[in-house]
Amino acid sequence: MNTPADPRTNAAKSVLSSDLRINGDVSSDGAVEILGQVEGTVTARALSIGVDGTMNGTVSAETVEVKGKLEGRISCVNLMLRGHAKVTADVTYNSAVIESGAEIQGRFTRDKG
Repeated sequence: MNTPADPRTNAAKSVLSSDLRINGDVSSDGAVEILGQVEGTVTARALSIGVDGTMNGTVSAETVEVKGKLEGRISCVNLMLRGHAKVTADVTYNSAVIESGAEIQGRFTRDKG
């Protein structure tokens, strides 16, 4: 599958498919899409968690979009929690969009810097 490169970093989008389970750290200069299960730390420019995706651990990204499940810590600029999202996390963010139906629990701290 050929994904277009990000013009800012020359990094392509990495898709972690639904049959993939990762226990450890994931790092990318581009975007990461989780359709399977990740336990550990994810650092990327953008992170997307699909409807059936699960992330348990620490996330650091410019943009985070959650459609599936996320437990742990999130540090981001832009946070989008879609209608199917189930999030239990301590979140540091600058702007957030939370759709109706999203289930959220945790502490949200707005980073004004």
